[in-house]
Amino acid sequence: MSTQERARYPWGAADLIGLLAITLLAIFTMRSTWGDILQIAWRDEESSHIYLVPIVAIWMFWIRRGRWRMIRPTHRWIGPLIVAVGWWTGDFGYTHANQALWHGGAVIVLIGAGVTIIGTEVLWRFAPAFAVLIFLIPVPGMLRQDISIPLQERTAEVTHTVFQIFNVPISLSGSVLSFNGMEVGIAEACNGLRMVFALALVSYAFAFGTPLRWYVRLIVIALSPVSAIICNTIRLVPTVWIYGAWGEEQGKIFHDYSGWVMLLISFLLLMGIIRLMRWALVPVTSYTLAYD
Repeated sequence: MSTQERARYPWGAADLIGLLAITLLAIFTMRSTWGDILQIAWRDEESSHIYLVPIVAIWMFWIRRGRWRMIRPTHRWIGPLIVAVGWWTGDFGYTHANQALWHGGAVIVLIGAGVTIIGTEVLWRFAPAFAVLIFLIPVPGMLRQDISIPLQERTAEVTHTVFQIFNVPISLSGSVLSFNGMEVGIAEACNGLRMVFALALVSYAFAFGTPLRWYVRLIVIALSPVSAIICNTIRLVPTVWIYGAWGEEQGKIFHDYSGWVMLLISFLLLMGIIRLMRWALVPVTSYTLAYD
């Protein structure tokens, strides 16, 4: 089949209505699971990045929209199989009290429902936009601690070093910083580095939202823990100072409102890294994103 023939498939309103209808049906069918995911995102700030996932997914579809005209809906029959796998996964996770599998099952069902209408070719050509949906799954507590605790320790050390550079009298004991008679625990001040997974989402969106070479994308994603430490240090230095100078209440207010600002800083930091690589004549791009 020629490229011209492939480009003639009449994607129209019926396809969009069908996609919307089956998506809503998939969400309604697994409504108890989605309700639990949203409750976790609402009450647990370490999972609040879940609200950003649909925005990132839509954006990643939009910047790849040039591929759409080359796609035909093929192998739609695979969609119901994916739905069946998702249903079984969710049921298994619920029965065996495995939260990740329970939530993951709902995400798989959602993807399978979409494939039932648009086919598997869209799934492959828009793979990064589908893959980002994994961030909809709240990270289990034990895994979250395994990731956040080492980052807390490194962040405390880096923050302590920054204060020492500016000759600010501060002491460090484990993950607790003491300044002006006020002890600030990193776990309490940053709630287990609640922005770690939000920053990982930003790194993923940047890596696959810009036309980078595959190894540059790997570098960007691999640097997400470093980005988390840098951004949380930028956030923590003034937070600790406000705790010690103005009190706990003002420190918490600053901390709560400064969190989302770190996402913008993280994005700008990644842009700076790419500019630095270009300045060093490292080839970072080689194609137009719409046809990647």
